[in-house]
Amino acid sequence: MFPSLYAILDAELAGGEIFSIAEALASSGVEIIQYRNKSASSLAAYTDCVHLADLLRERSRFIVNDRADFAALCGAGGVHVGQADLPVEAARAVCGNGRWVGISTHNLAQFEAARQTSADYIAVGPIFATATKNNPDPVVGVDFVRRVRPMTSKPIVAIGGITLENAEEVYRAGADSIAVVRDLIAATDPASRARQFLKLASEMRKSQN
Repeated sequence: MFPSLYAILDAELAGGEIFSIAEALASSGVEIIQYRNKSASSLAAYTDCVHLADLLRERSRFIVNDRADFAALCGAGGVHVGQADLPVEAARAVCGNGRWVGISTHNLAQFEAARQTSADYIAVGPIFATATKNNPDPVVGVDFVRRVRPMTSKPIVAIGGITLENAEEVYRAGADSIAVVRDLIAATDPASRARQFLKLASEMRKSQN
């Protein structure tokens, strides 16, 4: 079963706490953690990836944002690509079949294209307004999740402005997982916040079975 909570470690938001936050999230039971760094040099980002891959190995699936080469080199669990990054099949060729490849989509045409690839999961969003990206795509809303859910059996990861307060609505719309950035990283106690999300997800899955 695909992990119900997809944590994203945004390096700019986490600052110097990125490794301690990663440790806290893994210890709380988060099964998939992505590293995202849009501003660092390649060397700095790669160095972070090496440390995170070692820290999270056999605890959480570590996903590298954008860089399939980094994912392969550091032994990560996968790579996540956007619309301006390597295509899914090219990313898989770089990082290997043993690793997951996920892709972001922001409209119906992109989703239809993504479901025909070998992507292991498809991210959709932004579901709500988000402040973690400088130039976010237009908000698609929860209804978009409902619209695309019948179109694929691949796991759907909803992303963008998701908090503990609105997460239930997103799960009910059909998302297999919710990607959370600020509501985890900026929490006073990220581990406690993660456990709250995981408890909610568990309750939602029980109610839907």
